[in-house]
Parts: sequence; structure tokens; C-alpha cells
Amino acid sequence: MKLDENSTTPLFIQISEIIEDMILDEEFKEEEQIFSTNQLAESFKINPATARKGFNILVDQNIIYKKRGVGMFVKEGAKEIIKEKRKKHFLDNYLLNMIHEAKKLNISKQELVNMIKSVEEGEENE
Repeated sequence: MKLDENSTTPLFIQISEIIEDMILDEEFKEEEQIFSTNQLAESFKINPATARKGFNILVDQNIIYKKRGVGMFVKEGAKEIIKEKRKKHFLDNYLLNMIHEAKKLNISKQELVNMIKSVEEGEENE
């Protein structure tokens, strides 16, 4: 769990993504309590308002919810919400760009599939 202060991505967005990763990795399970704003702020040495902003993103996306006087909890179905959101982001920001570039370079679908398989096989051998 680490923030990249040199990144162009704002800290509060990085915080929301770190918590999403922890939910996907099941470090936080559905209906389980997560950090408090103050714990998160202290851990990352950031302003509590920045931590709160990161939490608010997740609240707005129905990934976490607040129990008044108790803390923040992972909402039931949060893992699926995160997966669907990230699949859409992957499609919009990576896959479509890759396909457009492949068309420019006259790379066939089969060549593209072979390239992906080649990369996967290379990773398995590492």
C-alpha cells in the first residue's frame, strides 16, 4: 500500500484505487470494516480531507458505506462493481486503442491473438 506522490493521478484517486485493489484481493471482504479516515490519513501521512475524498468516491460508487458512529464497511457486491468498472475502463482505455493501432499497422486479428499468447507464455516462463 503506497501512494505515488510523483504521479499525475491525484492522491485521493490513488487511495480509492488502493482500497479497490484490497477488496479485489480480498484483504477486505464484503460487509467487513475498513480503515477509518484518520487511520488512512495517518498511515499515508496525508490530510484527513484527502483520505475522506478517496472514501467518498467509493461511497458514490456503492463500493463502501458508512455506519454512523462505527466506521466504513465494504458493501455487498462491491467486488463485482469494481470488476465491471475496471473491465469497462480496460476496454475504453486499452483495448480500443490497441485495436485501432493494430488496424493502422495492418495487424490481423489472428496476429494480435498470437501476440497476446506470446506475451502470456513469456510471463509464465519468468
